[in-house]
Amino acid sequence: MTSPDLAALRPRLPSPVEEITDGRFGRHGIRLLLKRDDLIHPDLIGNKWRKLAPNLAAAAGRTVVTFGGAYSNHLRATAAAGRLLGLRTVGVVRGQELADRPLNPSLARCAADGMRLRFVDRSTYRRKGEPEALAGILREVDAEDAYVVPEGGSNSLAVRGCRALGEELRARADVDVVALACGTGGTLAGLAAGLAPDQRVLGIPVLKGGFLNADITALQERAFGGRRGDWSLDERFHFGGYARVPAELDAFAEDFEDRHGLPVERLYVAKSLYGLVVLAGEGAFPRGTTITAVVTGRPFP
Repeated sequence: MTSPDLAALRPRLPSPVEEITDGRFGRHGIRLLLKRDDLIHPDLIGNKWRKLAPNLAAAAGRTVVTFGGAYSNHLRATAAAGRLLGLRTVGVVRGQELADRPLNPSLARCAADGMRLRFVDRSTYRRKGEPEALAGILREVDAEDAYVVPEGGSNSLAVRGCRALGEELRARADVDVVALACGTGGTLAGLAAGLAPDQRVLGIPVLKGGFLNADITALQERAFGGRRGDWSLDERFHFGGYARVPAELDAFAEDFEDRHGLPVERLYVAKSLYGLVVLAGEGAFPRGTTITAVVTGRPFP
């Protein structure tokens, strides 16, 4: 088997950087830049391109099996890649109870792009990283020789792929802090490794639980042999957990859209921008700081 021609997809790299004027930052002497990774590719959006591209190359034409919840951006991106590149894809979805329900718009898009969906009970899903459980899942989907991409796409290849995001910002002397929302932590792990020593990363976890610090450290150890870069997390802005978008967050995102004409993705991007506004108000950043917020995706549908 041969690797797919990813260049044929014509990604927009490096992604552009835009400055926006927002009084909630300006009054504190802070510049806000947006790293528009949402413009890399219309179907493989943002950090999904950076994480998936090296894994799709490594798959070398084999069936790709991956994992996610009912609203997984990663599943949608993998399904889209399969359609564009002619690869077979299988999505293992958390929650056996979903099998008898109509597909939500996110999973319906996966199916429309040709992804075979397999719903598994939550206990089995939690054990998917165990070799015996994984082997059982692959047998069930008739894909024992498949190339497996973990939930969220975060593995060593993905982390090394995301290092390019940091390298694109490394040359900018005006970038002090790079901020982004985090799910599995793979993007932050790679980004931090690509930045200059005087640049730091602030991660805003979108899931509650306090586990991400250890996960990111482990990802960096596997990808680079140890911790890389200056990074930290602020875990106050998950709004109750993944896919939780309470009225306060939705109103914030709508206001940001009205102010700046930028569509704001709710599950990740809105939480990171909200966190930055709060932190700026708390005086967390010295006057003269330039923050670059990574726009990792667009609203769906």
